[in-house]
Amino acid sequence: MSLPYFFVEKLTPEAQNLTLNEEQSKHIIQVLRMQKEEEILLTDGKGTKAHSVITDDHRKRCEVKIVSVEKQEELIPKVSIAISLIKNASRFEWFLEKATEIGVNEIIPIICARTEKEKFRVDRLQNILISAMLQSQQCWLPVLREPTPFENLVNESRQEQKFIAHCISQQKKQLSSLIQNLTFDIQNNFLMLVGPEGDFTENEIQFALSKNYLPVALGDTRLRTETAGIAALVLLKL
Repeated sequence: MSLPYFFVEKLTPEAQNLTLNEEQSKHIIQVLRMQKEEEILLTDGKGTKAHSVITDDHRKRCEVKIVSVEKQEELIPKVSIAISLIKNASRFEWFLEKATEIGVNEIIPIICARTEKEKFRVDRLQNILISAMLQSQQCWLPVLREPTPFENLVNESRQEQKFIAHCISQQKKQLSSLIQNLTFDIQNNFLMLVGPEGDFTENEIQFALSKNYLPVALGDTRLRTETAGIAALVLLKL
């Protein structure tokens, strides 16, 4: 059975003893019914994984001693998904959760011509990312950017390989076929653009193509925004 996993934002290499917050303490002692000398794992979401032992099983201020610390490298290739905000907040939250479980490195909400929603609660979404990271036993928390206008992102993107997935009938390749010819190594850094309900406009597509984005299809069926984001991530990541 895997050890319970908890997030500690500031987990320094020299730290030996930590007092967990009340919410974490309550979960460990009252919900999981753990006691002194039992083991848990801690991560800071930046690659640090700390094997720890409970030294004080207080339900409001559980104390742990760090036994060992290891640093894990980010999974490659590194994949950024720039995805339009969508009207249904729960669907966007579902995307964040599943993308984190799969191992996305960066999520960039974009505001396109047809985007119907331009704001979100960053604190709520950040908690969703943390929960998904812990559930999937990872040590790297995806970077969640602020909503960015489409043209700004396309102009400023610096990834090695950039794709735009769209539904307009024009020359484009299936991503599943295209990636077979790509060489994956530690330097790879990919960016995928996923549009809103109603897709990117033709002007947006042409603008991305002018900035060296490759047009791709994600299959033979038309996908919802959040499903397209997951399909693209799975193809690039796995």
